[in-house]
Amino acid sequence: MIQGSKQHFHFVGVCGTAMGSVAVAMKRQGFTVTGSDANVYPPMSDFLRGEGITLTEGYRAGNIPEGADVIVIGNAISRGNEEAEAALERRLLYCSLPEVMKEHLLRGKRNFVVSGTHGKTTTSSMLAWLFESAGRKPGWMIGGLPRNLGRGAQFGDSDINVLEGDEYDTAFFDKRSKFLHYLPEVAVVNNIEFDHADIYQNIDEIKLSFRRLLLVVPRNGLAVINGDDPNCRDVAAGAFCPVQRVGMGEDCDVRICDVSYEPTGSAFTLDGERYEIRMPGEFNVRNAAMAVVAARAGGLSTGEIRAGLASFEGVARRQEVRGVAGGVRVVDDFAHHPTAIRQAIQAIRQQHPEGRLWVLFEPRSNTTKRKVFQNELAECFAEADVAIIAALPDPEKVPLADRLDPVAVAASVPGGHGRYIPEVAGIVDAVVAEAQAGDTVAVLSNGGFGGIHKLLLDRLASR
Repeated sequence: MIQGSKQHFHFVGVCGTAMGSVAVAMKRQGFTVTGSDANVYPPMSDFLRGEGITLTEGYRAGNIPEGADVIVIGNAISRGNEEAEAALERRLLYCSLPEVMKEHLLRGKRNFVVSGTHGKTTTSSMLAWLFESAGRKPGWMIGGLPRNLGRGAQFGDSDINVLEGDEYDTAFFDKRSKFLHYLPEVAVVNNIEFDHADIYQNIDEIKLSFRRLLLVVPRNGLAVINGDDPNCRDVAAGAFCPVQRVGMGEDCDVRICDVSYEPTGSAFTLDGERYEIRMPGEFNVRNAAMAVVAARAGGLSTGEIRAGLASFEGVARRQEVRGVAGGVRVVDDFAHHPTAIRQAIQAIRQQHPEGRLWVLFEPRSNTTKRKVFQNELAECFAEADVAIIAALPDPEKVPLADRLDPVAVAASVPGGHGRYIPEVAGIVDAVVAEAQAGDTVAVLSNGGFGGIHKLLLDRLASR
């Protein structure tokens, strides 16, 4: 417990989106806030300094002010970090970011926690925008950039918070999932699959964490689950809180009906009400349906929800067109899990049906660098006309026996459409040499992929 008398908070790793936004919220509540980070640069550095927060670049024991009461240690910080080591050696009061949020931003509020293996960024962005567009002025913390909201996190005086609930662990000293700290009134569980192979051994460990999430939803709260997902149904069995199953199956409490798809968007019906979104794909319809049910639990009317969905502009790096050059469209997407890759390819194909679809994939995540999805990855590129698999970044971080073989993935893509091209320069050369006007190039990675988007657009424009 962080005692209320503590007045000076020092954030280690302050320039992350969530860390920085919480630091600013704490400053606005009247606390003294300082921070440090290995990378102090705009726009976050300008945002923090503009709020009167003193920043230090680099991690050194001397960065911790003598009068600091609480050291907030970010999830990216590991043992060996000089400031973390100093906090331990000096027996200082230290905590994780979710602990600070729980005590100072979430307690006593109506917290809507959106979780699941896929879709939580889009669904939480939708839900936050539904409350915002209806004038409820929610706080939010989202692991992406919602275009309507302009930033990934913001906290104010509203009694409503929308939080993307991550099942990843909290800090090096707290291996519980982050979402267990968020005091949910409403918990949304979009789907549950195996992921995060660096910290979970199997699907049962992941399901246990989601069960624990539902165990902290109060009896006057609500769990909104994907009723078509057997793992979600299993996790929700025996929950103490009310449960609403949302999906297309006949046994769902809230059924998604009359779905229609167009290149510019989708439409669907829930409980006799018609809703439209500007995004293609079945998975976005499911995301929107979950957001609708959560928003209704938050008191929004059908009219408010319909207007909010219709004006929702999506999330950066989700089927985002980065540009068109030489008649070739370059699309950016965050997908890195086999299910998300398959769904992203289907949605991009639906949105841009003309020409060939190139898919460039960087196996960067802790899970996709491992061979756990060796066979599934190849199959998920079946709808691509050309699938190029890049080399693993930092392969030495995964033992050879556990490591993905990207050459084998490329060789196993159905139809012989896969290629292994390890370096970004070689991938760009291949696309520029062969892509034709009307083609779409989808870049899939949860990282920067060596700036390949701009390199492609520059070369395509000058060929």
